[in-house]
Amino acid sequence: MISSEDFLNFSRPKKRIISMFIDTLFIAIAFWGAFGVRYGNFESMASVEIWQTYAILTIVTITSFVKLGLYRAILRYLSFHALLVVSTGAAISAVALSVSGFYLDDTIPRTVPVIYGAFLALLAGGSRLIMRTLVFSKRASTKKRVLIYGAGSTGRQLCIALRQSQDYLPVGFVDNDRSLFGTYILGLKVLPSNKVDYLIHSLKCDKVLLALPRASRSERKVILDKLANLTVEVLTVPSMEDIVNGDARIDELRDVPIEDLLGRDPVDPRPELMSADTAGKVVMVTGAGGSIGSELCRQILMQRPAKLLLFELSEYGLYAIDKELTGLATENGLDVEIVPLLGSVQRMNRLQAVMEAFKVETLYHAAAYKHVPLVEYNVVEGVRNNVFGTMYTAQAAIKAKVDTFVLISTDKAVRPTNIMGTTKRMAELVLQALAKKNTGTRFCMVRFGNVLGSSGSVIPLFKKQILQGGPVTVTHKDITRFFMTIPEAAQLVIQAGAMGKGGDVFVLDMGESVRIADLAKNLINLSGLDVKSEANPHGDIAIEFTGLRPGEKLYEELLIGDNVGETSHERIMTAQEVSLTWDELNVIINELDEACHDFDHTRIRAGLLKAPTGFNPTDGISDLVWHAKHDEENVIEIAAKQEAHTA
Repeated sequence: MISSEDFLNFSRPKKRIISMFIDTLFIAIAFWGAFGVRYGNFESMASVEIWQTYAILTIVTITSFVKLGLYRAILRYLSFHALLVVSTGAAISAVALSVSGFYLDDTIPRTVPVIYGAFLALLAGGSRLIMRTLVFSKRASTKKRVLIYGAGSTGRQLCIALRQSQDYLPVGFVDNDRSLFGTYILGLKVLPSNKVDYLIHSLKCDKVLLALPRASRSERKVILDKLANLTVEVLTVPSMEDIVNGDARIDELRDVPIEDLLGRDPVDPRPELMSADTAGKVVMVTGAGGSIGSELCRQILMQRPAKLLLFELSEYGLYAIDKELTGLATENGLDVEIVPLLGSVQRMNRLQAVMEAFKVETLYHAAAYKHVPLVEYNVVEGVRNNVFGTMYTAQAAIKAKVDTFVLISTDKAVRPTNIMGTTKRMAELVLQALAKKNTGTRFCMVRFGNVLGSSGSVIPLFKKQILQGGPVTVTHKDITRFFMTIPEAAQLVIQAGAMGKGGDVFVLDMGESVRIADLAKNLINLSGLDVKSEANPHGDIAIEFTGLRPGEKLYEELLIGDNVGETSHERIMTAQEVSLTWDELNVIINELDEACHDFDHTRIRAGLLKAPTGFNPTDGISDLVWHAKHDEENVIEIAAKQEAHTA
């Protein structure tokens, strides 16, 4: 016996032949059935004319179904249109029955064509609906049952799209709109959001799909906070901007963006501040291939500078951002000259030559070593790149008569416990000292915390660990961090730079700090998994605390003191902090230079402690080369003492 699944696996020509054969049987059943109902018996149906009428009727009906396209309809996508075709074909067939009976001199009661047409429509249309229902019910058992959060237009479109998919079966709607409670949309009941826990369990949902592309991040965070405790995987539709632009389809489900977990709503950038130092100007970005540097380039490009200079040490990083920006310029019709330049910020002559040759007007200095443990392990290079690299770039800018110089700083520069943060605070002191000399170049610094998706960010690491089955590693149960998206950070950097008067330290409003352990837990739960712990030994993924790394702080700060001022932008503040004159700072710089040249880590640390950076190291010297050398010397010294003692 042929099952519904076997039928669907046949070739299309074979399916059409089988459908025609079945419809021929339905015509016979409807024809004889109509006469049987009318007369109550089949005795009057033995005439030759009746059989001639039946033969003509079968040919006309099948031909009508073919011409109307009934056999081109795909059963699993059967719609109202196909049922309309069946009804039309049945009506044509009923008319053909009356006409053929008249011409063949066969007396057919007027009620027989009506009964026949109704029977044929019910048999041909009903059988197709039953077959479609059987196919869907069988395939539904293998689909993942999903609850759609949001019964608006997006939710309805998503439901329609998912019903045609092979993977998901919508089983209900959840919405906050009271007017929709208890109603049915597309055959699914809409219930309030406070019953989402009950619905997930009663409907045996595998996933919750957020169909709220217009909701703000703060609104989405409230929803995600509810769902995070339900151990169900949560996916979301693309943003409305991506859907409208054609960059994504509504059924292209994605992981919940991490920025939704933070609940931070971005502020639209101010066009006048975005364009003040970029539009129509020659702009240079150091570290152009990095996370922040590359996003700065994207934002600056959209402001239509005269030229955009990409200065980068990494050949691949430069190649990648140059190729991306060139494509972006072509796509948006931007007539901007993009100049890819290889170089190190530790070579002042190269920097000066570039700035003078292209007559740079605005410079964003994003080149830096920023990974705390790596800089702890490579102290000399960290100091050389972050402190001296900034100084050489600034001095080259002065000589090349650059108008504006903006330093990308970090919250780790505030009361630093590590070399990286200390070197960034030293870089700020360098620019503050140069600003006091009235060189003609306007210097300012912009300080902010972690950015989502940057190289070394914990978020991609957590997601990778969850995908691999865990454990998720967190350095300390109480560690907290500030987070911001890369595009928002880059926009605020550009706007802050436009507001600087000279020597300003700008601090970006990062919102509330986030407990990393809570972030890890939410990511696990929103992946539909349980956190494994002593209280829940049968959970899926454990969170392991590995201990603070060298130089790592439990929490970060954005301000050294309480002396903070507001600006015209609600997300940008100014910090009034201690600074030195160039002569005072130059003494420390020279000592650092000599200590770095001699690889004297004791003097390097002493120099950094001497400067007003607030450096308060929590670990000893962690430099790998220094340790290798001293470990070898200690071994030799111990061996010498043992030899002397033996003698």
